[in-house]
Amino acid sequence: MYWLWYIIIGAVAGWLAGLIVKGSGSGFLLNIVIGIIGGVLGGWLFGLMGIVSINMWGSLITSIVGAIVLLLIVSLVTRRRE
Repeated sequence: MYWLWYIIIGAVAGWLAGLIVKGSGSGFLLNIVIGIIGGVLGGWLFGLMGIVSINMWGSLITSIVGAIVLLLIVSLVTRRRE
């Protein structure tokens, strides 16, 4: 049953991160992928700082922060040279 929470939190985190970084979402499946990868990245970054999320809201915030970092890294790598 926990996998369902991972999908829901991933979808919400990916969608919110897309709104913050790009101004629009990336589609349902890509939002889930971005949110789940962002959750892993955010958990790792927060772990380096000694911050641990213990409930659903903490997991959501961690996933959003990680997804924002992920989208910023992707935008830096794929930015077109003019």
